[in-house]
This record gives sequence, structure tokens and C-alpha cells, in this order.
Amino acid sequence: MGRAGLEKDPHQVADMFDDVAPAYDKANFFISFGQDRRWRRHSVRALQLTPGQKVLDVAAGTGVSTQAIAKTGAWAVAADFSLGMLKAGARRGLPRVAADAMRLPFADASFDAVTISFGLRNVQDPEVALAEFARVTRPGGQLLVCEVSRPRFALFRWGHRVHLRHVLPFLAKRFSSNPEAYTYLGESTEAWMDQRTLARAIADNGWSAVAWRSLTFGVVAMHHAIRTEPAPDSAQAAAQARNGVVPNLSAAQEASFDTP
Repeated sequence: MGRAGLEKDPHQVADMFDDVAPAYDKANFFISFGQDRRWRRHSVRALQLTPGQKVLDVAAGTGVSTQAIAKTGAWAVAADFSLGMLKAGARRGLPRVAADAMRLPFADASFDAVTISFGLRNVQDPEVALAEFARVTRPGGQLLVCEVSRPRFALFRWGHRVHLRHVLPFLAKRFSSNPEAYTYLGESTEAWMDQRTLARAIADNGWSAVAWRSLTFGVVAMHHAIRTEPAPDSAQAAAQARNGVVPNLSAAQEASFDTP
């Protein structure tokens, strides 16, 4: 298996991640120049979890992010549609479930928080997934999306494009078991939403109090939101968004929410 296309066929994406799973964590560390650990730390702190809370970590991969969540005392389950990723993370001894982000195998209002890190852009229909996250989150629960984003300043945007198109492929050849998969990574990053557009998508699909914080000059952004009542039907909410039926986004803003 080489790489998935931007149409993000679920089987192709899952196969691609199955292929990179054995060296995934090591490759991420080197390709991000070690920043992945910093982004993960900020994401966990932004949730301000308390012991005993239930957290669903979607697109959890090998469970690195799930393990960081569990260290807060929260009960965390890793969900991913790549069986290879889940198998590679078995050594961590965490609860794991094979799951599609657009059709989660959990009852309504099962979790206090849902997180997804660097996985939403790989979902075939992100808006369906966001509504599905709202469905499985209790009223007043949290969403934390950590995802690639777009640097605000032109010079940083140019440097980021150079990194994606030239530096990333070079590093992938050195550290990844499937360098072609990182061509998809670069292309999907450039095609992904900016901070405000993602905030609007979140607000359109069952979430309120949407705020975001840019990290590493905007290369990555964290979006935080609160689950509204009632949670929307996943398919209906996505259809309304596509048809231009959207709520007021006046509350969505860039925020320096506390992540010491």
C-alpha cells in the first residue's frame, strides 16, 4: 500500500495507516522536530480533566495521546479505524476499539470529553464526524481538536509550504516505513481548513463556545468547544451545513485559553 488520495476513501486511508504503524511514532517525532510532544501536552492541559472523567480519543493511532490523557486520572479509550495502529499500541495496555469517526460504536452522551489529534482531516466527511462527536458527549462536555492549520503571516505560510513540499518528503524517506504516505500528509495539510473555517464547522455541528489557539506560528491549532443541548443528528447536521443552514458564529474566536 502506498498512499491515500484527497478523496479520503476510508479503506485506502486505513490501509495507509496500517502500513506506517510500526514506525509511526518515531517518524512523527523526527518530522515534527519533536514538537508533537509539546502539542500533545498543550492539548491535554487545555481540557483540565479531573480523575474519573470519561474521554474518547478518536484517531488515537498507537495510543500516545490516549496515554497522556490517562495520566490525568481520567478514563480514556483509544478509537481508530486502523487495526494496524491499534495493534502497534497494544503494549500500552489501554482500552482500545476499532471505530469509524463518522459512526462511533457508543451510546449517546457516553463521554465527558472527545479529543482528536491530527485525524479530523483524514475523515471522509469531517462535519459528520463533528456531529457524531457531539452525539456521544454529555451536555456540557468538551471537544478538543488538535490539527494542522495555516500560519497567519505570509512569510511563515511560505516556509510551511517549503517544509511540506520539500523537507517533509526528504525526512519521510529517512524515518518512515512508507514515504509515499507522507506525500498525502503534505497534500492533505495544504488542502485543510484554516482556523476560522474549522471553528465554523465545529459550531455548525452541535458545539458552542468555540475557541482556538494557534501553536508553532499557526502550523497547528487547537480548537476547544462545549457540547450544546440537544446534540444534532450527524447526517442532518452535516446536510444543513452544506445547504448553508448554520448557527451564529459570533462566539467563535481566537483565544489564549490556559495551557501552561
